[in-house]
Amino acid sequence: MTDYPSAGHRSLGRREPSQLPDVLERVLDKGIVIAGDIQINLLDIELLTVKLRLLVASADKAREMGIDWWENDPFLKRGRNGNGLEDRLLRLEEAAGLERASDKE
Repeated sequence: MTDYPSAGHRSLGRREPSQLPDVLERVLDKGIVIAGDIQINLLDIELLTVKLRLLVASADKAREMGIDWWENDPFLKRGRNGNGLEDRLLRLEEAAGLERASDKE
């Protein structure tokens, strides 16, 4: 009778199994690119083309590659006093007639 390794002990060319944190650390450290194209044609007429490009990397690795769009995105920038999102939340709470969390205490 042949003994097969159990699902938990399979190795993919390594002596110990990879753990999820190890895989995530490697992907974020090195980066990974996933690319794909979707085309919809009707009678040899191209109706729609969708090009997908996905980059998964840490923010530091992305900066090394010259990708830093989030640093100049006005939606993500803070307001003049540094609390843009907090100010917006307070205005929305006031418009909805909700109490502030600090007022409840």
